[in-house]
Amino acid sequence: MGYKILLADDDRDLLEMLGRYFEMKGYQILQAGNGTEAVRMSAEEPDLILLDINMPGMDGLEVCRKIRGQVSCPILFLTARVEEQDRVNGLMLGGDDYIIKPFSLKELEARVLAHLRREERHQQKTRYRFGNGLLVDYGARAVWIDGKMLDLTKTEFGILEFLSMHPGQVFDKERIYEHVCGFDGQGDGRGITELIRRIRKKIGEFTDEDPIETVWGVGYRWKK
Repeated sequence: MGYKILLADDDRDLLEMLGRYFEMKGYQILQAGNGTEAVRMSAEEPDLILLDINMPGMDGLEVCRKIRGQVSCPILFLTARVEEQDRVNGLMLGGDDYIIKPFSLKELEARVLAHLRREERHQQKTRYRFGNGLLVDYGARAVWIDGKMLDLTKTEFGILEFLSMHPGQVFDKERIYEHVCGFDGQGDGRGITELIRRIRKKIGEFTDEDPIETVWGVGYRWKK
């Protein structure tokens, strides 16, 4: 398979178990026992990062904040936290998914593979020009309005990408979360409203026309 995964967790037993499991499945494994090591090893261009939130010193959220500008690969948080604000914070920083401890190795591997395959599909897409000067480059995962690039996080782009590829279709928050963040049928829409508000604010810096329409009581759609 050849995918390279960075595992970051201060629980050495869990780190070694995950390392052995994924190596047995044919993955290349990088291991970091703390946040500082995770930041340093992210420079080795992993295809995906499994990142524990509850690490002492530099926690997983801070690691994500530091590296997201340099890495575009999926970042999946491993956490025992279930509070809504933790999920929102992780998404705002550019995380892609949450895996709640304890978890089954089969479910974890399925989530990992789903994100890796989704990332490969993203890289094969091309540019598409919408009205009002808006250009989406699905391959480069970038958006421009009248030649000016929007500063979108990975998750914000994922939402814009998903909606823009299905113009006119209405999706509720849970469906958007499922498709963008990979919960594979167990979508959790908490945080989507805030993320769409942030996308609109960034678009609004360059144009007064909002391409995302709110369908009250239902969800959101990309205007045709």
